[in-house]
Amino acid sequence: MICRKTFSKHYYAFIWLMLIVSSSGVFAYTEEVSVMEGDSVTLNTGVQTNQQDLIRWYYNDILIALITGDLSYNCTDVQCDEDTERFRGRLKLDHQTGSLTIMNTRYTDSGEYTLEIISYSSDSVKIFIVSVTGESSCLQASVDKVSVVEGDPVTLNTDVQTNQQHRIRWYYNVILIAQIKRDQSNICTDVQCYEGNERFRDRLKLDHQTGSLTIMNTRDTDTGEYTLEINSISNSRFSEKIFSVSVYDPDPDPDPGRGIYAAVIVAVIVAVILQIVAVIYFCKRRARRNEANRTERDNQESRAEDSSPDQRETFLMKNLRDSNLNQTEAEAANETPT
Repeated sequence: MICRKTFSKHYYAFIWLMLIVSSSGVFAYTEEVSVMEGDSVTLNTGVQTNQQDLIRWYYNDILIALITGDLSYNCTDVQCDEDTERFRGRLKLDHQTGSLTIMNTRYTDSGEYTLEIISYSSDSVKIFIVSVTGESSCLQASVDKVSVVEGDPVTLNTDVQTNQQHRIRWYYNVILIAQIKRDQSNICTDVQCYEGNERFRDRLKLDHQTGSLTIMNTRDTDTGEYTLEINSISNSRFSEKIFSVSVYDPDPDPDPGRGIYAAVIVAVIVAVILQIVAVIYFCKRRARRNEANRTERDNQESRAEDSSPDQRETFLMKNLRDSNLNQTEAEAANETPT
């Protein structure tokens, strides 16, 4: 998956041409070229050697090929520089045009190739930025997992210095979101890089010293895969790093089902407690009333003993009625549903 993304971004990347006119009058063109590892790639001069005095090829400021207009002298790799072992036996120079072909490309061939053409009328310079992609480049890609609380900023570090790289690019799910070049001639973030990229508007910050990317005021929609691409000049390498970013809410809503279940349990417990309290209350109230009735009967019996036979009979009849009434109330209370 990483290989397919890397190849797609480079193979289908637009080839752009930039004209720089220096104070000395030398014209410099820049072109980006992509090639799959193991394939050949030709860097074309667009001229004829018999119309030039001298054609030179440099790889990151190291001379790797040379041809004169009269073909009196030409060289490639170690023939030009004994220390140039990188391309031994893999460079081919077209004697008619001076174009350079790199055969059996390797991942380490990625970098900056400079063409110098010296003619009778003027001198010119053309720069090719070559990216070799394939299995080896994919093995170099590492994945870092990063988590951040929604609303907080997060920084994705490059661990390099921009002045040691040709170019640093950031992608979000294959969409270019930030870029910086060594000379800082081309710096962009979000919509500056891609007009349709509204997702990060005004929330991306690019460190001009390191190329590290900071996402401010993170949102859950920022979760995804961020790809860092570095074209290095110091060690002539192209590297890739993946950041898998997760934005999460620190206080997620509780499970509604669990909340309902807990509420039902609490309601049942409260109902049981209320019933127990009601039973205790009524039992105590009836016990107090029975105690009061017994006390009153005892007092009345005591008074009846001191009264006449007619008064005693009346008192006994009254006690019988009261006793029957109390028994009826007790039975009614026991039949009352709880």
